[in-house]
Amino acid sequence: MNLVEIAKQLKDADENIILIYAFNATGKTRLCVEYKNITKNQGTEEHTGVYYNAFSEDLFVWDNDEENDNNNIRLNIIHSSLNQFHSFLSVELVKEKLGPYNPNYDFFFNLHRDPEKGIESITFVLKNNEGDKPIKISRGEERIFVWGFFLALFEVDAWSGEQDAHYFIDDPVSSLDEHNIFITADSIFNIVESNYLTKRIIVTTHHIGLFSMLFDRLRKGEKSSRYKNLTRPYILSKRQDELVLRHHDKEVFLFHLHLLQTLEHAVKNQLYLYHFVMLRQLLENISSFLGSGSVNYVLTQIGVANVEEAMNRVNSLSHQNAYRFQFNEMSTQEEMPFKEVFEKMLIKYNFILH
Repeated sequence: MNLVEIAKQLKDADENIILIYAFNATGKTRLCVEYKNITKNQGTEEHTGVYYNAFSEDLFVWDNDEENDNNNIRLNIIHSSLNQFHSFLSVELVKEKLGPYNPNYDFFFNLHRDPEKGIESITFVLKNNEGDKPIKISRGEERIFVWGFFLALFEVDAWSGEQDAHYFIDDPVSSLDEHNIFITADSIFNIVESNYLTKRIIVTTHHIGLFSMLFDRLRKGEKSSRYKNLTRPYILSKRQDELVLRHHDKEVFLFHLHLLQTLEHAVKNQLYLYHFVMLRQLLENISSFLGSGSVNYVLTQIGVANVEEAMNRVNSLSHQNAYRFQFNEMSTQEEMPFKEVFEKMLIKYNFILH
């Protein structure tokens, strides 16, 4: 299949919520563009949905003001069709969207002389230091800011209210720190929760953690009864010169391999509470593969001493509350049972991760 054929397949899908996992450089951004093209309004060629992708991020470009020793450093916004909606935005609304990420800067909009042209640039300053020299925020902070800017823009009825057929969100987590992935998953879920009955929501990502959290929350979370039958998860992959789009339920091995690699990296570096969500997903995939359907069976097979205690710990720390901003580092008491289960799993099933 090519990208046009895959875009048509997504367009013809019955489900309103579509999750797609794919490696970087597979073609996720180009798929977003193809979907935009084939869903344009026939006759007028107007867009029928709204989008967040690499092109959205590329609208924001730094002017480092080198000739003036960075005295007026700012983040310019390249003019596009979106500028006409900037007048509906406020600093307060963007700050509200950024709030969960706890930014350590303040910012203000620099408007064009002609207000109808929208926002010309953004100036950032350190918090509680009004009037200080403008600063340049990090690449990760910039990506979070742009995402928050678009989350605010999504609420502009003149844009998303008119182009109301779908949201297509392509990889909003590039360059983000690991714990911010969790917050981003929550912000995407909020979009789903508010729009799943009236719009199609397509999310593509290269990040197995984001995919896993959204998948688990939509299919098994506290409110999953609303979304389960409306959700269709896929894995997009390359085979030689062709692209293959497969329903996730038939691709257990690829999914749990990436979960294993993600958790191995976390064990070696830093574990956060939300990694229990991924551990539970991994245990469920293994139990399904073994034909048991019981996580307790897997824990017994790998030699966990107290299966009931381990299961209670996994369940309690991957409960629905863990889906809301639980990016705290694990304590020693939480790391120990996590590492025990993970290491015994690697030994028992002899997984080759690299």
